[in-house]
Amino acid sequence: MTSLPAAAPLMQAVEITAPGGPEVLQLCRRPRPQPAAGELLIAVQASGINRPDVLQRKGLYPMPPGVSDLPGLEVAGTVAAGSAQDLAAAGLALGDRVCALVAGGGYAEYCVAPVGQCMPLPAGLSMVQAASLPETFFTVWQNVFFIAGLKAGESLLIQGGSSGIGVTAIQLAKARGCQVIVTAGTDEKCAACLALGADHAINYKTQDFAAEVQRISGGRGVDVVLDMVGGGYVAREISCMANDGRLALIAVQGGTQSQLDVGLVLRKRLSITGSTLRPRSVAYKTALAKELLDQVWPLLSAGTIKPVIHQVFAPAQAAQAHALMESSTHVGKIVLNWQGE
Repeated sequence: MTSLPAAAPLMQAVEITAPGGPEVLQLCRRPRPQPAAGELLIAVQASGINRPDVLQRKGLYPMPPGVSDLPGLEVAGTVAAGSAQDLAAAGLALGDRVCALVAGGGYAEYCVAPVGQCMPLPAGLSMVQAASLPETFFTVWQNVFFIAGLKAGESLLIQGGSSGIGVTAIQLAKARGCQVIVTAGTDEKCAACLALGADHAINYKTQDFAAEVQRISGGRGVDVVLDMVGGGYVAREISCMANDGRLALIAVQGGTQSQLDVGLVLRKRLSITGSTLRPRSVAYKTALAKELLDQVWPLLSAGTIKPVIHQVFAPAQAAQAHALMESSTHVGKIVLNWQGE
């Protein structure tokens, strides 16, 4: 008689029981994933929460083919399994502390990640702090520096400076010698952005950000705009951009439709780019990881750039964590802590 293969051990996870509000996030038991060739298994201690998780929960951001239906795009933990070849390729060993960018499955006690997207923890950082890094740092690095080509001495306008993306972009741009202008929705958030190093903070609810940018820049405008709003913001951004400016669109929280003065785009020689990170290839993300390890991880280890954690939740509180994310009252990142530290 042939015995059946042993069932995979179970793990705790947070699943989306149906598209809907935060309450659809529920703890569950799932089979522990197994790493394929080119992947490592991570015993997760902390999971970062991001806006795309909220969209997935609402049924508006489907996972790529073959990706876990569990939400979560970034984790930190220890290497639990992987082939000797893959471990050697990554310069890692079982038990090493890593954080990783993943395409899904991060809200769980175990998660698989491509080897090239697993990075050692910067010196001195906790698991909770490290779990807040991958999604925002990959996104900002890709859009602001790799695509838009922000250089030392140039200026950057960040829409939503107090968000996880915003606090990352502020610190990275300042560390690389750039002027930083941000928008935020309250005076308190503006103050938090200034404390992180922003040169100017504009309360978009009480001030016209385009007019303020023109005033601050003496009419020259900004070189790069990082926009997660879209909609009606795009035309206003174009009006306050410098010649040869670059607009990097990464989300459309304000809608997908916008009316542009295309003549102004032509006269100013502007570039408008849009991108999503999740569907990009492992090779592309691996290249980004190598740049981050070389150029950004030393800044984190030195304390020049610091993770900004707003609040930490237990996995059973995932619904509350998503409700906080949607309230937009937070400054920085929200993290699930699986094991405590």
